[in-house]
Parts: sequence; structure tokens; C-alpha cells
Amino acid sequence: MIVSDMSEDNSKDDQMAATTESLLDADTESLLETVSDAEVDSRISFEEFIDERALISHDAFGKKQMKIKVLEVSDENPVLLWKFGDRVKITKILVTIKHLTTQQVEEAEFDIEAIELEMQEKRHFSSTNRWVPAGDIKNGYVVGQMHTRLISDAAALDHIMF
Repeated sequence: MIVSDMSEDNSKDDQMAATTESLLDADTESLLETVSDAEVDSRISFEEFIDERALISHDAFGKKQMKIKVLEVSDENPVLLWKFGDRVKITKILVTIKHLTTQQVEEAEFDIEAIELEMQEKRHFSSTNRWVPAGDIKNGYVVGQMHTRLISDAAALDHIMF
């Protein structure tokens, strides 16, 4: 008889502990979630955060900033995936240049494929490498270290002055 009473008491204690834990978990979740998070998923995770400085490149004199947005990529499969990694072939970009002295902003859309063909026709040479690692495209923008790779032919043909 004593053994059965103890088992009943233990089961009641287990039930109360489980109920208390579920209430505490619910309260903790509601305390951690702010009103803005509940209404709109406005917060981004650390992995999604991109520092703006990584997306901007500067000219030699530090008077201009450039940012490149990818508008269109080719569906062509990369060659030697095992050697060069996951890459995409960019065909169209939007270049935004900000003059730091006057705060003037210029934007232009470039068809890199057409510029590359024009360069090959006029100069019998092309220096553009439109294959960019997928990891170097953040939120639709190309990281700053890849800018010269994408605009080299346009700069050689004086389509862009940077």
C-alpha cells in the first residue's frame, strides 16, 4: 500500500513539473519576442548580415565609391566545378557611382556580354572574367574586390570612368 501511494505522488509531481516547464517555456518565448518581431519578421540573422563596406569599392583618390548590383546571370553551367568552385556567369549589372565631394549619384546599366563582344571586335582582346564565385554575391550585390574584374572592358572602352 505504501508503495502505490508513492507512485501516485511521483506521477502527480511529474505532471506538475511538466506543466510548469511548458508555462515557463511559453513565457520565455513571449518575453524574448518583441512586438516588431511578432508582426513583421524584420530582424535578420547574423549569417544574413552584410557589412556595407564589403560591397563598396573606392577609386584611387578616394573621391568616388562604386557599388555593383547583379541584374542578370547566365544559365550556363560552370566548367571545372571541382577546381574553381561554385560560380555564376554575370551578363548584366547596374553600376552606382557616388561622388563623395558633391554627393552626386550616377547609375548606369551595363550588358557585360555585349561590352565583351565589342572589346573583342575593336581591340581583338578581352580582359573581362564574368565568372564570379557565388559566395562573392551578397544580397544581389557583388563584393568590392570583384568590381574591377567586371568593369575592366567597360573602362577600357571609356564607357565608365572610375
